[in-house]
This record gives sequence, C-alpha cells and structure tokens, in this order.
Amino acid sequence: MKFGGTSVSSEKALGNLVSIVKDETCQKALVVSAMSGVTNTLIALMRDPKASNDAFYEELLQRHILASKPMMSSSELNDLEMKLKLRIFGLRQAVDRYLTDGVNRETLQDTISSWGERLSSLMVASILKAQGMDAVAMTSEEAGIAAVGSPGNGAANLELSERNFHGNVLPLVMAGRIPVLTGYYGTDASGRPLTFGRGGSDYSGSVVANALGAKVLEIWTDVDGFMTADPRIVPSARTIREMDYGEAAELAYFGAKVLHPRTIEPARKKKIVVMVKNTFHPSGEGTKIHDLRTSGNELLRSVAVKSDLSILKVYSSEIVYNPSLVTKLLESVSEDGVTTYAISTSLSTLAIALPSGATKSVCDKIRKLEMGQIEKVRVKDKVSLICTVGDDLINRTGAAAMIFNATMEVNANIEMISEGASDVALNFVVPSEQANAVVMRIHERFIAK
Repeated sequence: MKFGGTSVSSEKALGNLVSIVKDETCQKALVVSAMSGVTNTLIALMRDPKASNDAFYEELLQRHILASKPMMSSSELNDLEMKLKLRIFGLRQAVDRYLTDGVNRETLQDTISSWGERLSSLMVASILKAQGMDAVAMTSEEAGIAAVGSPGNGAANLELSERNFHGNVLPLVMAGRIPVLTGYYGTDASGRPLTFGRGGSDYSGSVVANALGAKVLEIWTDVDGFMTADPRIVPSARTIREMDYGEAAELAYFGAKVLHPRTIEPARKKKIVVMVKNTFHPSGEGTKIHDLRTSGNELLRSVAVKSDLSILKVYSSEIVYNPSLVTKLLESVSEDGVTTYAISTSLSTLAIALPSGATKSVCDKIRKLEMGQIEKVRVKDKVSLICTVGDDLINRTGAAAMIFNATMEVNANIEMISEGASDVALNFVVPSEQANAVVMRIHERFIAK
C-alpha cells in the first residue's frame, strides 16, 4: 500500500489512512511519500543557505507533530517528537555538509531531498502503532532497496532488492507486523541515497511489491484513478475502471499524472495487480491495472496531453548514410537525463520532441559535434503531444485515419507522428494552442459514449 504526499499531509488524510490500513486484513507493507510540499522546501533549502536556520527546522518538526496530535496520546506524541528531532538533527548535519563540501554536493542533494520520506515514515508508523497496529518505520537503507544510476535519476536493482527484503522485511510481514517504508529513493553499492525522480514514491511502491512478491499493489492518491481525459480539459471525463499494463504505462509517460511512469514495470514483471485508489474516497472502485483487461468495442480508452514541448530538428545529408551520427545525436540529447517523447527520421532530418526547457543545452551540445556533418539545427516551440490509448490500437484498421480526421476537424496541424512503437498507443504533436481542442474532439468522438 503506497500513500502519496496528500495522503499523509493533514489530520483528515491521516485519519483516512488509518481506517484504510485497519480495514485491510491481509498481510501488508506500506510505502509513504513526504508530506506535500516538504520535498520542494528541502530542494529550495539547498539553493538558499540562509534558510537553514532554527525556524526552518522547527517548522518542519511542528508540521508533523500537529498532523499526528489528534491520533496520539501525550506520551506517544512525546516519543514521536524525540524521534523526529533526532532525525531532523541528521538532516541539519547533511545540509551543513552540503554547504561546505564542494566535492560531494550532487550526492548530498539526493540525501537531503529524501529526508521528507524519512520523517513521514516515522510519523505514519507512530500513528498506526498508537491506533493499535504493530507498525515499524524503516528507511530504504534498513529495508535494502538497492539502486543504480546517477543522482536524481536512480533505478531499482530488483533482484538485489528482493534478496535484501527476504532477510530484512519479509519476516516482519509474515509475523503480522506492518513495515512503513520510505518512498522516493534507494541506496547504491556504497550506501549512498539515489532518488528515483520527482514522484518516485509510486515507483518505490512497485519495487517493494515486487520484492515481497505481493498479490496487489495499491496506490493511494487524491484522485479516483486514471480518467478518460484530464477533467480540467474535458469536464465529462470519467474514471477508467480497468486497464492493462501497457495502456497505463503509456498514459503515465505521456501526460496522465496519476502514476510515476516507472511504476508499472516492476509490477508487470510479476503480474502484480495495481489498484489506483483515492484516499479521500476509499469506497470508490478506482482503476484496476493488470494483464487481462476485458476487451471492449470502443476505439480509444483515454486521451492525454503532454505540454511544454519543443520539436528539435537536425538537418544533415549524412543521417541516412552515417548511422553513428544518429547515435551521437541521441546521446547528446540524453546525456543529462533529458526525456525524449517522440523521434522521427527522414533521409536528411532527425526530429525529436523534448521538454522546452532542455532545448538550449541540447542545441549547444549538438553544435559541438562534427560541424561539417550538421547542416543546421532548428527548434519549433509551443507544441504539445497528444497520446491516444486503446486496446490493440495498432491492429485496428483505419484507427489512425479516424483520429487524424478528428484532429483536422478542429483545424489543428499535425507536426509529428509516432506510431508503431506501441501496440496500444498512437501519439502525435500539434501546436499547443490547439491541443485542448484536439483532446476535446477526440474524447467526444471516440470515448464519451
């Protein structure tokens, strides 16, 4: 059971969490995010050394104490306060090292930004214990969530994590205890924290489910599940009751903010059912994600939009004759962890859809390559990617034509197309000013029935 930031950030949310955990009679483990906003304040703290003062740490302490107070006795609250103070002292030491250490700052950034989960796991475990449940707080270090990769962009070593969990966590679960684990990060071979990217606690939940061999992974958040479209764009959008792994992964990657994009894969590897549920509406059905979704007759399941993108076009007559050039170009894009949302090639052009904020640095790197081979680089800003998802969409005869016809009906120009890489998705890029109209028309034509 993974609980997000909004699910641990208020008296009401924590009260709901307690009821949800108490009502679940199965063996279980919890993964928790930091309280909403805490990770942002920790990141801001590293940018402003003057903010590292007594008032900052006292405010951080009191936020957790005040949220816990209604559900704990005075002695239980005092015990929690002592534990939180000790852990906040560790945070203060890490910040002091960060401000004075010019060598290990990047590693310390992950250490500091992961501190919100270290505090929330203590808080949640203490509340559950006060409510009569045998809960125990565990950090990723104690549990053995193994990670590889670079700071800010780590990934779990699933095999090593599973071995570690068999010794550290599984015995607790089998004994009827409830481990409450820190989300968002794991540790590398040297024991240093590696975070999984913003929103990475969803991924942590899936890693823990995989390591424990769970039957179900529940993601508790502040929405009822995946929806047929963003309700801010399409007010009539409704909750999707059932999806397969591929559909959920595509939507998470291309715009739906319900799940961290990496969440699906660890669960899919062991065919673990993923349930997305609303902490504030626990009786709702939510969205069930698994590998045997009941097929329907509808063309599309959902439509999402990814905004703030640009199309980077690299022109070179060598692209088709020099495959290594394409490799170098893509390495230049991905070097700093820049996400690519679509790639298209022609005889002399490579087009890439990427976040607008990354275009300047990527262009600078590309221009440093063999200048004789690169003829020109152009950027088209203010574009959005439309992601349409449906069951076995690639084999639906005429599906692309119908979707593009609906796009034409709102006079939107298709700037780029990505089809064939996924069996369940058709993605294309349109000008941002027309993106909402495209989403509304596609939803009206193929989903709202």
